[in-house]
Amino acid sequence: MFTRKSKSDNDESLSASASIIGAGNTITGDIESNGDIRVDGTIKGNVYSKAKVLIGPSGLIEGNMHCNEADISGHVSGNIVTKGLLVLKGNASVSGDIHTSKLFIEPTASFNGQCHMGANVVELKHDIPVAVNE
Repeated sequence: MFTRKSKSDNDESLSASASIIGAGNTITGDIESNGDIRVDGTIKGNVYSKAKVLIGPSGLIEGNMHCNEADISGHVSGNIVTKGLLVLKGNASVSGDIHTSKLFIEPTASFNGQCHMGANVVELKHDIPVAVNE
């Protein structure tokens, strides 16, 4: 009648939980997460998430982002790589290159960098050799 959850089922649910970096908090260093991340504070480092990254209006990331999807209302100073949809909302500000399969930018958002779109783009390795003129 009642079944006991195995340890692996319990670990999976814990790894998929959301993390929140509140306003006024600053984290220095890289962050890796299997679940969603909401940033209302400051992260000085790279962010790696297998889920969605949401940056609130007061949020700031000074580093690169690699995630499944992203919803940005704050500021990012670094490159963004998403496998799914990237949304730049409100007064969002991005200074860096974007690699995504789908992109939505509201008129009040700003973006300064190069944009690479398409399903194949996010599969590329980032160690692309640079052509040298001989």
